[in-house]
Amino acid sequence: MTTPQLETLSVNGIRMQVAMQGAGPLVLLCHGFPELWYSWRHQLDALSTAGFRVVAPDMRGYGGTDAPLQVEAYTRLHLIGDMVDLVRVLGERQAVIAGHDWGAMVAWGAALTRPDLFRAVIGMSVPFAPPDPTDVLKALEDLGIHDYYLQYFQVPGVAEAELERDTEATIRRLLHCGSGDWRGVPAFGRLPGQGFLDHMEAPRRLPTWLTEDDIAHYTGEFRRTGFRGGLNWYRTMRLSAELMAPWRGCIVRQPSLFIAGARDSVLGFPMIPQLIAAFPKTLPGLRGCHMLEGAGHWIQQERATEVSRLMLEFLRTL
Repeated sequence: MTTPQLETLSVNGIRMQVAMQGAGPLVLLCHGFPELWYSWRHQLDALSTAGFRVVAPDMRGYGGTDAPLQVEAYTRLHLIGDMVDLVRVLGERQAVIAGHDWGAMVAWGAALTRPDLFRAVIGMSVPFAPPDPTDVLKALEDLGIHDYYLQYFQVPGVAEAELERDTEATIRRLLHCGSGDWRGVPAFGRLPGQGFLDHMEAPRRLPTWLTEDDIAHYTGEFRRTGFRGGLNWYRTMRLSAELMAPWRGCIVRQPSLFIAGARDSVLGFPMIPQLIAAFPKTLPGLRGCHMLEGAGHWIQQERATEVSRLMLEFLRTL
C-alpha cells in the first residue's frame, strides 16, 4: 500500500490536514466519528491507483485539523463550507464527494446545497435525509426516548471524560463493538448503562480487517487531541436543523450511491428504514444501494476491497 502525502492547508479559516494520493478527477473522502483521514487508507490507495485524485481530510475538530473552541463552529454549514473551500484550495472546479457516518451527512449536504460543485455523491452508513424542521433530538424526545447516545453526547465534558479515561481502551472497544463481529448490545443506540462504553468490550483478538498499527494510529491522535472536536458535531444538531431551513424538502438529483453494512447498528435508528425506502423520490440519481452482509458500521475498513470496488464501478459511470 502506497503512503499518501500529508499536507496542512488553509481552508475556510482553519488549518486542515489532508491526505492526498494520485492524479485525475477529484474525489473527496469525509470520515465520521470518531475517525480520521486514516479510515480511508484502503480507498486512497485503490482509487488513486485507478486514476483518481483522492483527498481525505482530517475533518474539522479531528487529528491534524484545527478544533475551534466554540461549539457553534461545528454546524452542518461550517462542515459543508470546509469541503466547498477545500475544492477551491485544491485548484479544482468540481469533485465527487463521499462520506461515512457523520461524513455522509456532510457529503449529502454538500451535494444538496452545491450541486454545481459536487457532481456526484457517495454516502455510507447514514442515508440521505431531506432537511426537516424536526431535528433528530426532537424526534427522539417525541418518541419518549431519553437514553440515546446522541442525547448523552450533548453535555460538554461528560462524554469527553469517559472516552478519554483510557483512550486506547476506548478505540479498541468502539472499533470492535461497532463492527459486524460484535454480537452484543448495539454500539450506537440506547444506553443500557450509565455511560457510552459500559456495554462494550475489547476484542480478545483483532479481526483480519484491523491491526495493532491501526489501533496505535487512532490512539495516538485521540490521546493528543481528545474527543471534544468530534463530539461538538453532535452538539450543533438543533442549530444545524434550523440553518438548513432554506433546503427543506429539497432532494439530491446528482448521481448517487449508498453503501452500508447489514449489521450496522445505525440502521436501527428511528426513521432510517423510511429514509432508505424514500430513495426513489429523494435520490432520483441513485445508481446503487448496497447492504454488505456481515459487515457493521466501519464499512470501508471492514470490507475495504468490496467498498473500493463499488466506489470505482460508480465513479466509472460518471
